[in-house]
Amino acid sequence: MLSEDELALLDAIRSSGSLSRAAARLGKAPSTVSHQARQLESRFDALLFDRRRYRLQLTPAGQLLADEAERLMRDAARMAQRVRQVANGWEDRLWIVTDELFEFDLLAPLVADFDALQSGVSLRFSSEVLGGTWEALRDGRASVIVGATNEPPAIPELRWFELGAMEWVFAVAPAHPLARAKAPLQRDEIAAHRAVVVADSARVSGSRAYGTVGGQAALAVPSMRAKALAQRQGLGVGWLPRQRVSALLARGELVEKATANPREPNVLYVAWRGSSEGRALAWWLERLREPTLKQRLLAGGRPYD
Repeated sequence: MLSEDELALLDAIRSSGSLSRAAARLGKAPSTVSHQARQLESRFDALLFDRRRYRLQLTPAGQLLADEAERLMRDAARMAQRVRQVANGWEDRLWIVTDELFEFDLLAPLVADFDALQSGVSLRFSSEVLGGTWEALRDGRASVIVGATNEPPAIPELRWFELGAMEWVFAVAPAHPLARAKAPLQRDEIAAHRAVVVADSARVSGSRAYGTVGGQAALAVPSMRAKALAQRQGLGVGWLPRQRVSALLARGELVEKATANPREPNVLYVAWRGSSEGRALAWWLERLREPTLKQRLLAGGRPYD
């Protein structure tokens, strides 16, 4: 790696194009700068400065050396900053995985608040579905998961708290045959029609689907928003988050139907592993415990329209 003096020499010659002006910029005698330039060439056994022209320039080898040296210096500075950051209790990176039920706009204001701390911690957000959310925490693809459903599984050093419960409504399109069926709908009536489900993103454990009955045909879609759209278009039936489809129900674009076997509300969890509790994780957990944020998360974000 080049020293700071050698980097300054390369930059001064590149920007000034003159040995004398470079010397003046560095506060050194021209003979001293000339000697340093030749020492640098001797060190790398390469011609770094083109002295044949009126304007002194870096050769292609000299330009490469200057560019690479600057990059290495920036990398070294970033590494030193990251070392200090971790030594002060901040993580190098925090990976936040949300269940697909939650859209990023719910957490975006918290990112701005976190940035104000100037911690240097890199944030990464991604989403999973059903078992994939817990699996991300278990496999080290998440520092914290938000909105996981079902009971917490057996994960070493697992820590968690409840966000609350999300309510569901069984809904169909106005033109769907079940819209005219007598309520409450029986299991065999529902099973005769295709269900719309959000595909489980679990990679290892068996995938699951909520709200289907045995033998029922299913259309798997990538998100709850897509599921609501599919059901609104009459492509299938199923359970949807009540608060997210309230506008569609109010406008009659979806019809709520009572069922003989109502779906219980789902408890949603925030979870992390106790072995990796740094200052960034602690900050996010504190914010996620705030009652007003919990309410917004349970609402799921903007209503589907």
